[in-house]
Amino acid sequence: MAGTDAASIWAGLLQIATVILALALLYKPLGDWIARVFTRTEDARVERGIYRVIGVDASAEQTWQAYARGVLLFSVMGVLFVYALQRLQAVLPYSLGLPAVPEGLAFNTAVSFVTNTNWQSYSPELTLGYTAQLAGLAVQNFVSAAVGIAVAVALVRGFARRGSSTIGNFWVDLVRAVGRILLPLAIITAIVLLIGGVVQNFAGFQTVPTITGGTQVIPGGPVASQEAIKELGTNGGGFFNANSAHPFENPTPWTNVLEVIMLLAIPFAMPRAFGKMVGDDRQGYAIVAVMGSLWAAGVALTTWFELQAAGAAPQLAGGALEGKEARFGIWASTLFAASTTGTSTGAVNSMHDSYTALGGMIPMLNMMLGEVAPGGVGTGLYGMLVLAVIAVFVGGLLIGRTPEYLGKKMGPREIKLASLYILVTPALVLGGVALSFAIPGVRADIESTSIWNPGVHGLSELLYAFTSAANNNGSAFAGLTANTPWLNTALGVAMLLGRFIPIVLALALAGSLAAQERVPATAGTLPTHRPQFAALLAVVTVVITALTYFPVLTLGPLAEGLL
Repeated sequence: MAGTDAASIWAGLLQIATVILALALLYKPLGDWIARVFTRTEDARVERGIYRVIGVDASAEQTWQAYARGVLLFSVMGVLFVYALQRLQAVLPYSLGLPAVPEGLAFNTAVSFVTNTNWQSYSPELTLGYTAQLAGLAVQNFVSAAVGIAVAVALVRGFARRGSSTIGNFWVDLVRAVGRILLPLAIITAIVLLIGGVVQNFAGFQTVPTITGGTQVIPGGPVASQEAIKELGTNGGGFFNANSAHPFENPTPWTNVLEVIMLLAIPFAMPRAFGKMVGDDRQGYAIVAVMGSLWAAGVALTTWFELQAAGAAPQLAGGALEGKEARFGIWASTLFAASTTGTSTGAVNSMHDSYTALGGMIPMLNMMLGEVAPGGVGTGLYGMLVLAVIAVFVGGLLIGRTPEYLGKKMGPREIKLASLYILVTPALVLGGVALSFAIPGVRADIESTSIWNPGVHGLSELLYAFTSAANNNGSAFAGLTANTPWLNTALGVAMLLGRFIPIVLALALAGSLAAQERVPATAGTLPTHRPQFAALLAVVTVVITALTYFPVLTLGPLAEGLL
């Protein structure tokens, strides 16, 4: 039976153990390095040169409003640049003779990569040439990830500072995140991927003979360099349509394990940087414990549901392997699926649409948690810190005290900002699905051209799409054809609002916290470094998701699973 024999079980457990061990070994050194990058004041010569070119005074800090304006301005310029590259592709060098990308698809793709979503409503190797891939998409893989790190660091400064009107300098944080963290790690991992067999060339389309006497067109490209930052930056957009299921992107089982480690490394190290920057390592341990527990639950449940399907129908040769690569099997596929949706990566090494109803529901739930298990690069940390604010508020109600977190009072302003933060994404997801079915013309178009699987699974496909877009994940139930005017626009809007409204709210929270003085701890202060608080934070995270999404889940994957 596929994946249920003893050898497969031990091999699967060994892969999971390898990932956990690697993350444990990376937690302290990588987290400490991230903290040093954003707490040291000296700049390298190259960095000083960049500041002069863009006209930035590196010594001048910004209020949260100025920081937010920097994020939004930089991102708007990114959308315009990537859109222009696609529309002008036909006249650009190294475009492989491919035509310009249509307006709607170009908008959706530009928004997708700038928001770190990397939703792809197209076949990349048949749509984009090397110039658009490298100058547009690969660059955004770096800078969109750096924006997430910068916002997380700004929020951490809000907790760490006392009576301050500033939270740092966005442009300095951006340059340091790219130059000191993402670029060095991407170079190292790209070399390792090359050793593992990931391709890196400018060969274009090659026609080769097959063993049956025919011919086949094989695409090439600078894949390893893009694959590295695709995973490290929790981006997820593949160079090929099959993404990490393609042998040119992910050739062997050990490269598969490496890619899982890459996409989890920085998100799991960010809590260590948080603990160092606020002066209490125990706070980082509490946050990473919650992230790790939720991630482990996602891996366990996804794997269990898929293995149950394998054991329930042994008469179907590899029945549970539908949509999964034979060289990976069930265990490596579900490990990747739970990890890529627990983060904001969205890369896939199997087709989630082919999972069982309940097996496919768990990756969807991972995204519905708010991408905090462990979440994207930077986004996972600031998402979890916002949930921690909610958790201390709940804890304060239980003990009858004004809630405090890290010596900062959580007053009405802070609670309102945190509440708005957690309401944004569900409103976009549920609103997008509702509008898609409520508008008669749109519903008819979706049912006739987009949803290949009518019924409850068709609802699941659309729900997954809006969940993925609003949470900036980018994976999909691939039975949905999203390259339509409505979905290109609606999903693009969901990506934009799902990315930047939470960022502005997180920065506003950072500014409010930074302006406060630290309140001394008393006997009635809720300890936020103990297992009890970690458990409370985990429960709050799950309960918020359950109360918000349970009704629509009963109409989609839960109904399908029961049927």
